[in-house]
Amino acid sequence: MNIWSFETLWAFLLLPPILYCLYRCKIIPQKRYFPHLQFFGNPGKWRNIEWLLKALAVTLMVGALATPVVIDYSDPRNRNGIDIILSLDASGSMNASGFSSDESRVTRFEVVQKIASDFVMKRREDNVGVVVFGDFAFIATPVTYEKEIISEMISYLSHGMAGQNTAIGEGVAQAVRALKGSKAKSKVIILLTDGEHNSGAISPKEAVAMAHKAGVKLYTIGIGEKGEFDSKLLAQMARDGGGRYFTAANEKELREVYDQIDTLERSRIKSAQHTFFEHYYQYAVVGALIITLLLIWRRRVKL
Repeated sequence: MNIWSFETLWAFLLLPPILYCLYRCKIIPQKRYFPHLQFFGNPGKWRNIEWLLKALAVTLMVGALATPVVIDYSDPRNRNGIDIILSLDASGSMNASGFSSDESRVTRFEVVQKIASDFVMKRREDNVGVVVFGDFAFIATPVTYEKEIISEMISYLSHGMAGQNTAIGEGVAQAVRALKGSKAKSKVIILLTDGEHNSGAISPKEAVAMAHKAGVKLYTIGIGEKGEFDSKLLAQMARDGGGRYFTAANEKELREVYDQIDTLERSRIKSAQHTFFEHYYQYAVVGALIITLLLIWRRRVKL
């Protein structure tokens, strides 16, 4: 959606007195200052085409001064939303099959990749980033509007690429680091795991404290059969992180979880760098110049 606007709208306040003077003011024949003062003279008749051209030229000049701009709200830099980090467990246990609804040999991680990519593509107004954790955590994609790039990068990930164990604390802490410098009012981490915390230098409690200090809301998702993941820990982390705790035993339930999270609140990103203006004042200047040259040419022909 494109919205027309003016950066200096007050400039149009100059238009009425200028047009009035153009119509009513008498010629001051002091050509030593400006040889074409007759341009602003009284043509005698209101509907005289020459006067209308002059009025149009002046209007275009004032319009150029007002600086017309178009804000394209379909452009990623102008969207509203929140900053979201998907923190995905890529430990060895994510290689287990039987999570898919079609009972194929698709692994849990492959199902998560597909659902996470779909979730990313639906969050058109948001910044999204991805963190992967196992024995350690790393930022797979920084926070960005480029959803196609994020979705493609998720498809390149694989279980075990960050180690075989599960460092939940590292997964949250790295997500907090990924949100450093975020200008969004609302920042969210969605952590997904199928195991228990058993690795990493940062404990889940410390990581949640980091998130709380940074003003980041934490959602946790435990996937797999009951007892495979630490539901008590994940529930406590979500409570302390100001978010919610979800569980999913299969692909269908996991999609429903992400659908619920998709109802998260939106908030405008205030940073000026996220507002993209396309200026059009040059067209008004060119139009005024063409009309002015036409009037000058017409007067020279008459002489």
